[in-house]
Amino acid sequence: MQMLTKFESKSNRVKGIAFHQKLPLLAASLHNGSIQLWNYQTGTIYERLEDHEGPVRGVCFHPTQPLLVSGGDDFKIKVWNHKTGKVLFTLHGHLDYVRSVFFHHEHPWIISASDDQTIRIWNWQSRTCIAVLTGHNHYVMCAQFHPYEDLIVSASMDQTVRVWDFTTLKQKSTTAQPMSLEDQIARANSTQMDLFANMDVVVKYVLEGHDRGVNWAAFHPALPLIVSASDDRQIKLWRMSDTKAWEVDTCRGHYNNVSASLFHPHAELILSVSEDKTIRVWDMGKRVAVQTFRRENDRFWVLTAHPHLNLFAAGHDSGLIVFKLERERPPFALHDHSLYYVRNKQVRHMDYNTGKDHALLSIRRLGNQYVQPRCLSFNPAERSVIVTSINGDVGVYDIAPLPHSPPAELGESGAVGRRGQGCTALFVARNRLAVLQKSQQRVEIRDLLNQVVKTLMLPQPTNEIFYGGPSHLLLSTTMGVQLYDTQQQTVTGEIAAPSVKYAVWSPDGAHVALLSKHTITLADKHFGSSHLIHETIRIKSAAWDSNGVLLYSTLNHIKYALPQGDVGIIKTLEQPLYLTRVKGSTVYCLDRQACPRTVVMDPTEYKFKLALLEGRYDEVLGIIRTSRLVGQSIIAYLQKKGFPEIALHFVEDKTTRFDLAVECGNLDVALETAEAINVPEIWTRLGQAALRLGAHHIVERAYQKTKDFDQLSFLYLITGNFEKLAKMTSIAERRGNVQSLYHNAVFNQDAMTQTRVLQGAGLGVLAYITAQRSGDLTWAAEIAQESGLDADEAQSLAGIPVATTAGLPPVVYPTSQQDWPLAAPTENFFDKELVAGTDGGVIFEDNAVDAPSHDIDSWLEGDALVDDEEDAYGEPNADGGIVDLNEAEEAWDLDDGVVAPAEEELGQQIAPLVDVASLEGLTAGSAEDEHWLRNSPVAADLAAAGAFDTALQLLQRQAGIVSFTPLEPWLWRCFVAARALVPGAPGMSPLIVHLRRNNEASEGDLGKVLPASPLRLSYLETHHLASAYRAVSGNKLHDAEHEFRSLLHMLVLTPALNELEAQRILELIGECREYLIGISIELERRALAADAAQANDPAQVARIVELAALFTHVQMQPQHQMLALRIAMMEARRVGNLAMAGHFARRLIEMQPPAKVMQVAQQIVSLSDRQPRDAVLVSSYSVHESDYVICAGSHTLIPAGGMNAVEDPLTGAKYLPEFRGSLCKVSHISEVGRLATGLRNLA
Repeated sequence: MQMLTKFESKSNRVKGIAFHQKLPLLAASLHNGSIQLWNYQTGTIYERLEDHEGPVRGVCFHPTQPLLVSGGDDFKIKVWNHKTGKVLFTLHGHLDYVRSVFFHHEHPWIISASDDQTIRIWNWQSRTCIAVLTGHNHYVMCAQFHPYEDLIVSASMDQTVRVWDFTTLKQKSTTAQPMSLEDQIARANSTQMDLFANMDVVVKYVLEGHDRGVNWAAFHPALPLIVSASDDRQIKLWRMSDTKAWEVDTCRGHYNNVSASLFHPHAELILSVSEDKTIRVWDMGKRVAVQTFRRENDRFWVLTAHPHLNLFAAGHDSGLIVFKLERERPPFALHDHSLYYVRNKQVRHMDYNTGKDHALLSIRRLGNQYVQPRCLSFNPAERSVIVTSINGDVGVYDIAPLPHSPPAELGESGAVGRRGQGCTALFVARNRLAVLQKSQQRVEIRDLLNQVVKTLMLPQPTNEIFYGGPSHLLLSTTMGVQLYDTQQQTVTGEIAAPSVKYAVWSPDGAHVALLSKHTITLADKHFGSSHLIHETIRIKSAAWDSNGVLLYSTLNHIKYALPQGDVGIIKTLEQPLYLTRVKGSTVYCLDRQACPRTVVMDPTEYKFKLALLEGRYDEVLGIIRTSRLVGQSIIAYLQKKGFPEIALHFVEDKTTRFDLAVECGNLDVALETAEAINVPEIWTRLGQAALRLGAHHIVERAYQKTKDFDQLSFLYLITGNFEKLAKMTSIAERRGNVQSLYHNAVFNQDAMTQTRVLQGAGLGVLAYITAQRSGDLTWAAEIAQESGLDADEAQSLAGIPVATTAGLPPVVYPTSQQDWPLAAPTENFFDKELVAGTDGGVIFEDNAVDAPSHDIDSWLEGDALVDDEEDAYGEPNADGGIVDLNEAEEAWDLDDGVVAPAEEELGQQIAPLVDVASLEGLTAGSAEDEHWLRNSPVAADLAAAGAFDTALQLLQRQAGIVSFTPLEPWLWRCFVAARALVPGAPGMSPLIVHLRRNNEASEGDLGKVLPASPLRLSYLETHHLASAYRAVSGNKLHDAEHEFRSLLHMLVLTPALNELEAQRILELIGECREYLIGISIELERRALAADAAQANDPAQVARIVELAALFTHVQMQPQHQMLALRIAMMEARRVGNLAMAGHFARRLIEMQPPAKVMQVAQQIVSLSDRQPRDAVLVSSYSVHESDYVICAGSHTLIPAGGMNAVEDPLTGAKYLPEFRGSLCKVSHISEVGRLATGLRNLA
């Protein structure tokens, strides 16, 4: 039997512990007075509750309400709302330490046990004590309700266990009948008697048998049994009947005080924890120890079980541990439309066509009765199965035939078949099976009679074997998986994959998925190509569909993975499921109890992506026309894969639609969308894009909307449109812009206007020359006289007194009516097919833009002279278009590195308060700020409300932030952005208008309103993140470091609009962390390399190579990752570390770099294969590490995959223990190792 640790925390001594029945929450009450709420699935702290004075010994969740009860050494019982983290009320009455507290599963009651020798029952609705149970004459250590009867069990240091009956109290508390006058008088006279439970709660049994104080007692969830744990180092089992209770037996084995014990919710087992630092599992029937789990230094104090799951938690001196006994994945094998699986120690057959499910074989005598069989292999030719069970390091398997029809009586596998020993056994051919003998590191090929036919010595230490195709096995080693030919006894392929647990083959046998704890490796059957998928939470199972797409399940999702590694979410799960088969839109699976389940899903998204990647464009068109794929994820995916013209047909957001139209050169859609948005920055971008394509009519409209008169005049000049150019002169005159007027007069050869402008500017000489050369001698003489010029001087200035007729060259071919085909975009396959059949209308009505009509010519009649009121603008987009990272080559002095472009999109605009009806419901005296404070737990919203101290405290508690100076400007911006000042009446102060970001969504409900924010995720991504990418690509690492750190600080105060944005913010924080660590490593390497004095120091040379190698393990964009690999490859090659250089070159080749880079990498691989040696010893780095965890402070590897590392609560950066308490070198604002609940950005 194994104890599988699911989660472990480090904290002060844990004295109380409780699971939530539905949510993945665990409450731990600590000896230091704090209560921690943990999400045990993600391993993060959810909330910290601090209001008790002194140790907290008891804690419990309510089964249905968001309530938590706690009791401690301050004699108080507190009831909390665990969602808000606030105390609702406190119950006073106990006179000594409160040892335990529990909710009743049905009634609004709380039961508490105390050192004042009493047990109290409280009504948490009326907040009163309704009964006091007396009878124990020493500390009462524990008291809890029966799961379904009207009974209470209590344990005391008076060496007894008592069972109480509260039937009378239940009837009195829940009666719905009105009481008569006599009953009320009798009740009043018997108050004292009721208070001490002489009538309401009575002692039913007193169980004596322990020699010392009893620490814990608990009921069995279904049987009339009680288990108790005592300081006499014994665990006793008691049985009850209607009239008496007696001791059944004693479990002996602990050698110190037993702190707690309980029954396994689903098996005939007892679990106990003790101060002897062990957790023990006992057979309830035989009363003997089945398994013992030990800790080195920590005594155990408390134990609890999840009411529904195979999950337990124990608290010890330095924290808590969440574990389960044995793995829950049911073994199964799939063949055609039949599923063979194990449930309740029976091999069962499920026919997917008929839905019939029958038991075929019993395996009760195979292996340990408490251990689930590990694997099942089916042989369709012989209709036989192999079932393997492992207990510790010892494995046993049975080969047994299956009946063709459900038998009347199940046969036992050991009787009808043959049994053998081995860690893994599976069929490899019609009449052959392979058995792994792990201790001897060999594989035995056996026949159906279980006789050894051949013995294969394994090339490397192997932990597990899987089917690898005809005459092949997959060997799972510590470093990866090998494809082993059993005929030739050679390794034909190898893939690096960490600790593979399961292998799942596609139906056609062409692909295999190798499942590890947190990774999936997709490979072809020859291991020629592979793709790695990484998940942050545990991967449970996987199954292939008929299209070659892998569906896999994690703790809380069903996801898909395309053959080249793209992933997406299909469905969210409440509990894990184990996938067995995918057929169309139905996913067949098994739950934790091995019961067949079906899940209906929509495969459209992954079928669309697969068809797109494989070039099946007809199928893509069919999906576009018949489905309603929407959302930013599909749009971003299409942009990323280079299909903006397809994304254009999905997008509904106008700003994003404009970006896509500009990117793919669809200027008609871009113009239509720009008219609808009507933002100056959008028109500027449209003008630039249209100018590149020679669409000067659209350029003209863009210049008109941005009132760029000078460029508009020049556009009319170069296109030969002199009619409109003449109008620009009159417009300039009406605008009063003298410089523009003169320019237009020059363009129009209007000498009179030129002369008038020069004369008005006091430039008499120039005015005289202009008038004379235009042929108007009379006016020239008048100007000379007014300017005081004599005739000779004027004549000398004018030169030859002949009127000049030369001007602009004549227009030979008018082009003002036609666009210039500079770079006209070619119409692609999708545009042709999608437009066909639309009769000139829109392709999708949902995407039609309601844009106002416009008339370019009418604009010139004088409308532009008035600064008319524009529509309300959203936040302008930056003038940069799609971020181009291809500039990295020149900056980094590399030849062929291409950096992936960042996705560009703008988010929703802030909705100002425009509807006064939304203010209805405000009561007198309530300010908008107060509603913001009540409605949001986000620090940015608290700052917007003016509660800066609270916001700073919240940031410190959530993210461990201790240095607030870098955040100060953004905190003030949050405050200012949520307010607008409106001038008041004369003599009155201005009015303050509070701005909301969800004015429409709140629908006037003041319980939902949230303040406007100056920070928006979409803007940060399209501007600041893109700028940071460009800085990295341009080799401006100091600028990039500043950009990423500024972005990190802004993300701390960026509110999320939904769950997806909240998740994206966390992802961006992680991305900033990775880039900041990588940049700091590279800057340190460059500083060392520039130190000429130490150039020949072996230690410094080794350090330079080590830093270059560590730079490759930072999770950056793929193209930046290629830059890092090329640097490390060349650095290792420079110092003669050919083996290391070959390793980096192979990693680079896997990323499919450009041809030139690929050629260099292949040359280095060849050189490495010929001379696999390293001239410089880099002792602190190894290419064979399974997990690289880099200390963000010292830039060294943390040994043992990051064991004992301390973490920065904001960024998640890992540090060596000596950095605990220091300021994080990544964020510059948070404290390393500080306990925090996790940053919240979603209100």
